[in-house]
Amino acid sequence: MKLNEHFSSLERSYLFSQIAREVDDYQSAHPSAEVIRLGIGDVTRPLAEAVVKAFADAVYEQGQAATFHGYGPEQGYAFLREAIAAHYATFQVQLSADDIFISDGAKSDVGNILDLFGPGNTALIPDPVYPVYRDTNQMAGNRIRYLDAGRHNGFLPLPDGRPADLIYLCSPNNPTGAVYRREQLKQWVDYARDLGAIILFDAAYEAFLQDEYLPHSIYEIEGARECAIEFCSFSKTAGFTGTRCGYTVVPRELERGGFSLHDMWFRRQSTKFNGVSYPVQRAAAAVFSPQGETQCRASIEVYRQNAAIICEALRGCGIWHVGGENAPYIWMQCPGGLSSWEFFRLLLNRAGVVGTPGSGFGKNGEGYFRLTAFGDTEKTQQAMERIADVIGRIS
Repeated sequence: MKLNEHFSSLERSYLFSQIAREVDDYQSAHPSAEVIRLGIGDVTRPLAEAVVKAFADAVYEQGQAATFHGYGPEQGYAFLREAIAAHYATFQVQLSADDIFISDGAKSDVGNILDLFGPGNTALIPDPVYPVYRDTNQMAGNRIRYLDAGRHNGFLPLPDGRPADLIYLCSPNNPTGAVYRREQLKQWVDYARDLGAIILFDAAYEAFLQDEYLPHSIYEIEGARECAIEFCSFSKTAGFTGTRCGYTVVPRELERGGFSLHDMWFRRQSTKFNGVSYPVQRAAAAVFSPQGETQCRASIEVYRQNAAIICEALRGCGIWHVGGENAPYIWMQCPGGLSSWEFFRLLLNRAGVVGTPGSGFGKNGEGYFRLTAFGDTEKTQQAMERIADVIGRIS
C-alpha cells in the first residue's frame, strides 16, 4: 500500500487546533478567568428570522409525504442558484444559474477544486495566506510559489512575472482584511490570461464591502470568465458557519486543453457529492428575500461596528493596522517588536483575550496579529480595553 507522502510536508497541526489547545490549557489553569475570543473567524449572531422560518418550513415539508424531497440535484436546486444569479446582478454581473454549483461551504470547494487539475502544477499563493490554500496544494504535491505581501504593498501583491498554473486570490482578504481595487484585479486577470493560468478567487467576505467602487466579484473584471473560478459562502454573509452552505461559480466559457472546466466540475460533484440538504438550500435562498437581506444586513452592521471599535482602539494606541473597514478582519502589527506567538501568549495570559498569530498564516505574517469582528459588541469593547492596557504597559 502507498500512502500520500505529501502529508509529511504539512505542519503537525492545523493553526486553529494549536490555538484551541493553548486556550484550553489557560482556562484549565485559570477556571474563573473570562476569556474573550477575537481569534477564529466564527460568527456569533443568530440566523435571521426569515432564514429560520424558511428552514423550519422546509423541515416540515420533509415530514409530509406530499412535499418530501429525497436526493436533490448535485448542482443545487434551481430556486437557490437563480437567487444567487440575481444577487450577482445587483453588482452588474450577469451569470447563468447553470454556472453556479451549491456546496456545503467555500472551504470544501477550495480544497476539492484541485481534483480538476493534474499533479505537479505550480500554485501562486500570497503570503500571508488562509492555510487551506497552502495545505491542500501540499497534499496534492503541487509546487508552491509565494507572493510576498507586506506593508510595502498594502498586503495586496500584484503579478511579478513568475509563471504559474493556479493563482489564489482572496478579496476582502483573510487574514489581512485588505481589498483589491478594480484596476489591481484587472492586472491579475490579464496576467492569468497571458499565462493560460486559472485564478481561484475567494469572495467569501464580499458582503462586508462598503465602498461601492470595490469589486464584489472577479467577474466584474473584463475577461475573468475565461480564466477564473469563484468561491463564495453563506457563512459570514448570513451566519451559516454551523449550517453549512456555499457556492462555486464555474463559467461555461472556462476551457483548457479542449476540456470544459464547468463540465469537469459537474462530473466531479455528481460523482463525489450528493448535494446540500433541501432545508438548508431553502434557508439559503431566504437570505436573498427582502426580509432576509434586511435582517442579514443588520447582523453585518453589528460586525462592522465591532471592527470600527477595534480600529479606533488600535489608532489610539498608535498601532499600524489594515482591514476592518471593508472586511471583518483587522491585521495589526505586534507592539514592542514582539513575535506573533509572543504577543498571542501575552494577550492570553495578561488580558484573557484570544487573537490569531500572524505567523500561522505564513512567514510574512511574523510580527503581525489578526483580530476578528465577529464577537459580541460589548465583549469586543472590553477586549480592546484590555488590549490597550497591555500595549500601554509594553510601551
